[in-house]
Amino acid sequence: MTSIIAKRRAVHRQLSEQQQRTEALEQEAAQLEELANLGSATAMIAHEINNLLTPLTNYAEIALQNPADKALTERALRKTAQNCRQAGKVMEGILAMANAGCAEKVQTPLLPLVNGVFDCLCRDFKKDGITVEIRLDNGLQVWAAPVQLQQALMNLILNAREAMIPRGGILTIEAEDRAEDVRISIRDTGCGIEPSEMKKVFDSFFSTKQRDSSSHSGTGLGLSLCKKVVDAHNGSITVDSQPGKGTTFTITLPKK
Repeated sequence: MTSIIAKRRAVHRQLSEQQQRTEALEQEAAQLEELANLGSATAMIAHEINNLLTPLTNYAEIALQNPADKALTERALRKTAQNCRQAGKVMEGILAMANAGCAEKVQTPLLPLVNGVFDCLCRDFKKDGITVEIRLDNGLQVWAAPVQLQQALMNLILNAREAMIPRGGILTIEAEDRAEDVRISIRDTGCGIEPSEMKKVFDSFFSTKQRDSSSHSGTGLGLSLCKKVVDAHNGSITVDSQPGKGTTFTITLPKK
C-alpha cells in the first residue's frame, strides 16, 4: 500500500513539474511571438516608409531644379508634407496590425483611396509605357480602415508596375459592388508568376523581383502586408496569374 501511495505521489510530482515546464515554455513562446511581431512590424515599416520616401526625393529634386518657379516649389512642398503625414499614419496602422489589431473601419469612398496612391507615388506611369485604367464608380464605398487599405493598394499597384517594366502594358483597377461584399481587382499584363511560386506569394520575405530584374530587388513583404491588412478586415485576397500574360490580385471585403 505504501508503495502504491509513493508511486502516486511520484507521478503527481512529475505531472506538476511537467506542467511547470509547459507553462514556462508557453510564456517563452509568447515572448518570442512578441519579438517576432516587433521584427515584422519593423520590416514592414521600413518597406512602407521607403515607398513614401522615394517620391519625397523626387519632390525635393523638382523644387531644387526650379527655384524660380514658386508655384511648382509650393506644390512640391505640399506633396512632401502630405507624404510625411501619410508616413505617420502608415506606422500607426502597421503597429496596430503587428499587435493583431486593426485601425477603426469606416465607410470609405474607394476612388479617392486609389487616386491618393498615384498622388503619393509622384510618377506618371505613361513614362514607363504603362496605361492605367481606373474603372471605379464615384459612389462606390468600402467598409475599411482607409490608411491600411491604401497601403495594400499601393503595394499591389507597385508590384503591377514592376511586373510590366521595361516593356510596358496595361494596369486595370476595377471593383464590383455585390450583395454582401465589394470585390476589388488589380490586373496587369506583365511577366506573370510561375505556377510553382503561386502558393508562396503571400509568405513573408518571399519575392520574385530579384529574379525578374537585376536593378530592382524586393523585400518580399509587400504581399504579406496586403494579406495582413485584408485578414484584419475579415476579407480575402486571391491571385490568378499566367507567366508572360499577367497577374490579377482580387481583394474581397465584407460590407460590415
